[in-house]
Amino acid sequence: MNLAEFKPTIFFLLRFLAFYLAANLIYGLLVVQFMPGPDPATVLATDQTAFFLDIFGWPNQVVVQVLKPTATIYYQGKAIVAVYEGCNGINVMIIFVTFLVAFGPRQKALIWFIPFGLTIIHVVNLLRIGLLFLVALYRPSYLYFSHKYFLTAILYGVVLILWLVWVRYFSKR
Repeated sequence: MNLAEFKPTIFFLLRFLAFYLAANLIYGLLVVQFMPGPDPATVLATDQTAFFLDIFGWPNQVVVQVLKPTATIYYQGKAIVAVYEGCNGINVMIIFVTFLVAFGPRQKALIWFIPFGLTIIHVVNLLRIGLLFLVALYRPSYLYFSHKYFLTAILYGVVLILWLVWVRYFSKR
């Protein structure tokens, strides 16, 4: 076995792991600063989802919890969806950016593709939270499956498609 043939893969994995750990450490330190309440990214994702739900006919209210790391969307006086730190999309965005940074040196393409991808991921995540609101409101028995599997798979599927676009059209490897 020739170790030299695995060198690009090994360096990719090392860069991926180093960047992923560093980004998660930084984000974790940020989240801790806002405990026991939610971090700003969670509040922003909740507020933006609530804004779009309101536009589309579900007037609501967001209540930011002071003693829990959640922001809750209320509809007609009833708590419908609680958005936790893990639901704000930041961890998915970290994985997306980590792959791009670890994969290749195409700096010019990274400058526009990262914000492009992050925007798409954010919008899809807002749609995911909004759909979870609707599932909780109209089909609560499907909430667990929708949250744990179906809508999460769609979000990660979008990330996979973005990675494939990056590898196919913008990476020289």
